[in-house]
Amino acid sequence: MKRKLIAAIGVAGMVFSVAACGGDEGDGKSTGADGYEGQTLTVWVMDGSSPDEWQKDLATEFEAKTKAKVAFEVQQWNGIQQKLTTALSEENPPDVFEVGNTQTPAYAKTGGLADLADLKSEIGGEWTESLNESSVFEGKQYAAPWFFANRVVLYNKKVWADAGLKDTPKTRDEFYDALKTIGDKTDAEPIYLPGQNWYHFVGLVIGEGGELVKKDGDTYVSNLDDPKVAAAAETYKKFQALSRAPKDKDEATPQQGEVFAKGETGAFIGMGWEAGIAIKANPEIEKEIGYFTIPGATADKPEGVFLGGSNLAVAAGSKKQDLAKEFLKIALSDKFEGELAKANGVIPNKESLQSNLKGNAPAEAAAPAAAVGGTTPLIPEWAAVENAPNPIKTYLTAVLNGKSPAEAAQQVEGEFNKRLAQEQ
Repeated sequence: MKRKLIAAIGVAGMVFSVAACGGDEGDGKSTGADGYEGQTLTVWVMDGSSPDEWQKDLATEFEAKTKAKVAFEVQQWNGIQQKLTTALSEENPPDVFEVGNTQTPAYAKTGGLADLADLKSEIGGEWTESLNESSVFEGKQYAAPWFFANRVVLYNKKVWADAGLKDTPKTRDEFYDALKTIGDKTDAEPIYLPGQNWYHFVGLVIGEGGELVKKDGDTYVSNLDDPKVAAAAETYKKFQALSRAPKDKDEATPQQGEVFAKGETGAFIGMGWEAGIAIKANPEIEKEIGYFTIPGATADKPEGVFLGGSNLAVAAGSKKQDLAKEFLKIALSDKFEGELAKANGVIPNKESLQSNLKGNAPAEAAAPAAAVGGTTPLIPEWAAVENAPNPIKTYLTAVLNGKSPAEAAQQVEGEFNKRLAQEQ
């Protein structure tokens, strides 16, 4: 998944014109002793999501069980929203497809996704609740959680040792104190935290139990003036004050992994794969990189995190919905969920399967926060909010430049609400 997962969690500009299609399941029902012999199930997966060997093993088991074949078609993230929207409105859509978790509600609203309540009842009893939330729209199960990832703290072991730090922190205050110690006892930048790392801010809001939007009658509007959101902004500001990073740039401008690669930074908050950026820029840094879960307010609960990832859905217009569900039973089984977690270092849809991450340091650091994580608002109206210039980024920069959270919220409220009100 690597960088491609970020494309899945950065939802923007989706066209919502999928026609509601009635699914004729006749062709997809079992033909008796021969199962679904002679049928081929079309499955769209995104580039980088599932290894070739995983697909091969799954296809073999699927054919042995159903007598049907599966045709995996690998898609590119660039342009996928429009391509999938068009495909779901046509007569022969892909039967099963991968969809970004925050994109799922938009497709569900259009009627493009089949109801998977029966599948949830049969195999989803142990799905981690926080991971399954994006598969549910208006109380109905329109997808199944597949795999996920979230941010961790990547730190420089040498810098921490130079500061006399022997243990990684378990609480937010301990984390702050450790960074402060780095600033006091070394020449290193304690943490590289640009002012617009807004996905981390979303995690802080989740940790506070806050929401970025609220309902005003039948319309969603900004909730940035909520005290819980303000508390998250104050936490962000406190930590950002220990950083030399620009207040008006995000984590990709410049790539924070490249900054970390110079060996002059104590830590940064990012995806585990960002270590690869640092190592590419400076191979010597690899031996110094460590990982730990972002500490929360108390030691018994990690910080809230944004959960990015993918769900698997069945097209409402598929004529092979029964066969598609047989595929999902196998793909989402402990065997194949576990193998995917082990191969790609992603968080599986059950906490009981996290043992497959053992030995993968960034994945092990990410896993504890999955159960307390969340996403951006799971509403179709959210897509336009993330278009540049993202008003949440503007809000963060305003807070960091001295405005109160309330003043910053008021500054962006008009644009925020305008985007939420755009026609879908």
